[in-house]
Amino acid sequence: MPQTQLHAIEVVKHLQDAGYIAYFAGGWVRDHLMKHPSHDIDIATNASVSEVQRLFPKTIPVGVAFGIVIVVQDDYQFEVATFRKDRGYVDGRRPTGIDPATPEEDAKRRDFTINGMFYDPIAGKLYDYISGEKDLKKGIIRAIGNPTERFSEDRLRMMRAIRYSTRFGFPIEEKTLNAIRDFAQVLVPAVAMERVWQEFKKMSHFAHFDSGLILLHDLDLLPTIFPELKDVPLREIKTRVQYIEKFPEGSPTFAELLELFPKHDLDDIFALSEYLKLSNKEKAFAKFYHHAQTLLNMPDAWLDKLEKIEWAQFYADPYSEIGLKMIAIKHPEPEAFLKKHAALQKPLQKHIERIQGKNPYLRAEHLIQEGVEPGVKMGDLLEEGMRIAVNEKIEDPQELIARLKNTPLW
Repeated sequence: MPQTQLHAIEVVKHLQDAGYIAYFAGGWVRDHLMKHPSHDIDIATNASVSEVQRLFPKTIPVGVAFGIVIVVQDDYQFEVATFRKDRGYVDGRRPTGIDPATPEEDAKRRDFTINGMFYDPIAGKLYDYISGEKDLKKGIIRAIGNPTERFSEDRLRMMRAIRYSTRFGFPIEEKTLNAIRDFAQVLVPAVAMERVWQEFKKMSHFAHFDSGLILLHDLDLLPTIFPELKDVPLREIKTRVQYIEKFPEGSPTFAELLELFPKHDLDDIFALSEYLKLSNKEKAFAKFYHHAQTLLNMPDAWLDKLEKIEWAQFYADPYSEIGLKMIAIKHPEPEAFLKKHAALQKPLQKHIERIQGKNPYLRAEHLIQEGVEPGVKMGDLLEEGMRIAVNEKIEDPQELIARLKNTPLW
């Protein structure tokens, strides 16, 4: 049994020994019944947040207003939530307040039947108040209770339905599907773009992200998120996403999403990254990927004119390996494409490692000894020194300085 599960059982046992109800909840129960490995274990209990905090020496108050606290058990963290009823929603995202509830009442306010079950790991007993096990065996995604109410409460659930559908290959039940169509156009701005982006990321971590994007478009969610896709026919979306499933494992989500926007230039990509509130790391990859596609789509006659330093800097980029593999997917001969770049990279490896390690052949202290003061000129000379070093295989700093003294830069 995984250590995560053993520690989670300890949390449940401690709560039960103190006289409270405590079960594993939600996704772990679903995955357990499907015999899928899962290390993300949430715990539901009738103990209040203050009672949980009293019972466990180390807790993190992450959502006290909603009855949620993190329990830290030997460096493992578990979300422990009090069984609750939601008083009502006014913003399409969060309840206005909560009240204590029974396990059955708590189950009925959750999103989908396959996610609404509880499991007692001590007794080995399943608690299913919403026919989740039945729907799991059927292989369908069904909203708990009235789907219109579930999506009006939390509109992000519409994207989750598509995520679960594509992840497990389960069709969405008809009433749930129709409710998504009815509510699609009010997904944003009720749901913050950061949450929408997180759903895209979660969806892309599993197979069939392309199918998920197609379904999002078919249900009008994709044009709601990206208005410029509003008049794009579904068949065109299918064409645009055709390579995503073939991309290598670890391909950044944003690069996969960019398949939806084949005509975007760099300014458009930056604007899209700002719209989605992406991290600097994600933006950096997008910049490299655009540059790589532009560069590698140039005619061979142009590529042959590139200096060695340009190739060395390209291969030194931390995103070059995954970027090349992604671009290769669209190449007529992917294996030949990758072999060609492996051959180009091999003789430059020493220079690539220097660039990656920020360890140039010519350094600032060498120029200072020659009377060059720190500033723009020094930066230009260092850059030119590296260019000469790589292009002409000159590694001695004094020889590089001698060469630089014969240039207009000096």
